[in-house]
Amino acid sequence: MNLETLLQPFQRFGVHLGLERIQTLLHRLGDPQRRVPTLHVAGTNGKGSVCAYLSSILAEAGYQVGRYISPHLVDWTERININGVPISEADFRDLLREVAAAIPEDEPSPTQFEVITAAAWLYFAGQDVDVAVVEVGLGGRLDATNVIARPIACVITSLSLEHRQRLGPTLAHIAREKAGILKPGRPAIVGPLPPEARKVVADRMDELGCPAMWVEPARLVTSHPFEPVASYNGLEYRLPLPGRVQLVNSAIAIAAIDVLREQGWAVPDRAVTDGIAKTRWPGRLQWVARGDRQFLIDGAHNRAAAAELRRYADDLQAFGVIVPPIHWVMGMLSTKDHADIFRALLRPGDRLDLVPVPDHSSAAPEDLAALARTVCPDLGSCRTHADAIAGLESVLTTSEKPVILCGSLYLAGAILKEYKRRADAEI
Repeated sequence: MNLETLLQPFQRFGVHLGLERIQTLLHRLGDPQRRVPTLHVAGTNGKGSVCAYLSSILAEAGYQVGRYISPHLVDWTERININGVPISEADFRDLLREVAAAIPEDEPSPTQFEVITAAAWLYFAGQDVDVAVVEVGLGGRLDATNVIARPIACVITSLSLEHRQRLGPTLAHIAREKAGILKPGRPAIVGPLPPEARKVVADRMDELGCPAMWVEPARLVTSHPFEPVASYNGLEYRLPLPGRVQLVNSAIAIAAIDVLREQGWAVPDRAVTDGIAKTRWPGRLQWVARGDRQFLIDGAHNRAAAAELRRYADDLQAFGVIVPPIHWVMGMLSTKDHADIFRALLRPGDRLDLVPVPDHSSAAPEDLAALARTVCPDLGSCRTHADAIAGLESVLTTSEKPVILCGSLYLAGAILKEYKRRADAEI
């Protein structure tokens, strides 16, 4: 039985925030989360990159490091790994069966995310990891990962307006949800926040007596987009992940490592610089080769992420790496703020091809096209496609302009999964 089949029974329960089900489930499984020292990471954007940096640094320092992320891009096993090695399908299946066996038939079922989260705790506890770096799924306060009584430290990377249907209509509401991961007396590492959000987080830290570390971006030493070097707290290091936002994300990771050092963790500077240099985080500002073409792929699923992608594209233009106009291939979920993303990305003369996001609640390409023409009436062209792969292939075959695919991590994952399938078939 494959992973999809094992997880299918829990899909119908969707997203249902709350801690009672996961706490009950974990208790039936022996509370494995209590045996795992944990770094807990929340944020609207950047939390995946920070988790990747932290995991790589700590592994480079010689620790056994578990990492739990969501969503995955290509394969379910990406969500749970140790020192960068994904859990095997066989181990994942065994854990899912163990979790499912602990769910009584006459009680409300946990959600799919809760089941996978429980499996992750079981895996990390069973493998005796030294530390787990755990990414919040949605929000923080009521997220299934928020079952850690005394984390090593809590990290909040960034805050912007997203998931307003579930987290609240304002930055203050969203900040309260993210700050819900903070625990009494435990250190908090926080990136740059808008003033409204910063006040909420600061007030919560004061209430809980959390030692606070407010992080400013690292300094850019060399600015070439493909070979950037940064400096933070006197430590100079090469940035392997593109985009100026990594000046913030890498600084947050280093600040968190400094907090661990204060607690007695042995992490030399060399492990920090080498760990950062070895960090990989696919699907975010990733260049992909297809035949004799290269194109850029990025999630850019909200306004803040789209603004960072546009800034990276502008940097590439400034260095002559790409020549405008840009040819965008975009697909978005129906729940996203489509107009905000278009405003951040599109410029007069740009070309736009819109595709559906496979296997998810996708916005209709035709509706997106009408909106895009309103937001940016001077587009060079605007077309729609019924299939994501076929739409991208058409653009790569016919367009001479630089191509960027974005709008959804699920879209990025679907494209990468299909190209991996084709590559495997050719072997």
